[in-house]
Amino acid sequence: MTNVETKTDAEIDSWIRNYESKGGTSAPFYGALLEERARRSQAKHKLDFNRSLEHLKRAAIGQVCTTYGALAAASNVAWSQARHQMNGPNGHLDRLLDICHARGLPMLTALCVNHDGVADGELGEGALTGFAAGARRLGLAVGDARMFHHQMRDECWLWGKSHARTAR
Repeated sequence: MTNVETKTDAEIDSWIRNYESKGGTSAPFYGALLEERARRSQAKHKLDFNRSLEHLKRAAIGQVCTTYGALAAASNVAWSQARHQMNGPNGHLDRLLDICHARGLPMLTALCVNHDGVADGELGEGALTGFAAGARRLGLAVGDARMFHHQMRDECWLWGKSHARTAR
């Protein structure tokens, strides 16, 4: 297997795009590429992927949604500093989707919503569009974006129930 650590960022991104364009997002090497890209991305950002994942896992186990601000707080980063790193292609949430996919986790970012939607677990329109785009990039079939989000959110909670016993 190729040592991805010796490759440039451009080479990693090119390989990832090739896997995505050819429908190879279930290949183990694709997962290794996603992990390497996230590892490199971590060095450039204040938000911590591991802390974010732990926060999202606790939300899944607790059967609740969380906010972008709470996700930033999990990394001890003020929202004013975190907000520009959070969204968009290559943002913190997009890299978290990569990590979830590479590790065989549910799309835990489905549990992260804006403050107004935390009680009912609903994403705003812009966030919903980004969430669906990230899922499509990973090779998942997304018809109705809102229905897809609900399905992914429910999968997170189902995963959380199955891991609640081991978290105690």
